[in-house]
Amino acid sequence: MFGLGTTELIIILVIIVVLFGSSQIPKLARSIGKARRELKEGLADESTDEKKKNA
Repeated sequence: MFGLGTTELIIILVIIVVLFGSSQIPKLARSIGKARRELKEGLADESTDEKKKNA
């Protein structure tokens, strides 16, 4: 995954825990998931709008 090994991923995870705190990580993950879902929906709506426009 992105050329990162296990050691690098563990280091990144530790840095995230230190920066955000263990209680904030679920909130952060939830907001990232929500943003991702909204982006997918927006892209799908845009492609649907283009198809209607071209028809």
